[in-house]
Amino acid sequence: MDEDLPKPKPTYQLGQDLALMSADELSETIAALRDEIARLETELAAKSASRNAAEAFFKR
Repeated sequence: MDEDLPKPKPTYQLGQDLALMSADELSETIAALRDEIARLETELAAKSASRNAAEAFFKR
């Protein structure tokens, strides 16, 4: 029955000892971190655009 349960996602903490992770876990972590970086960059761009619009409005 345990075979039917989804495999838990590996948790990664910055600075963690990478020697304890398998090659597959490292690859999964890299992919997850890349996805998270893309999400962060999207949010940063949205916030920058909002700030730039506000600055342009108040500089009139």
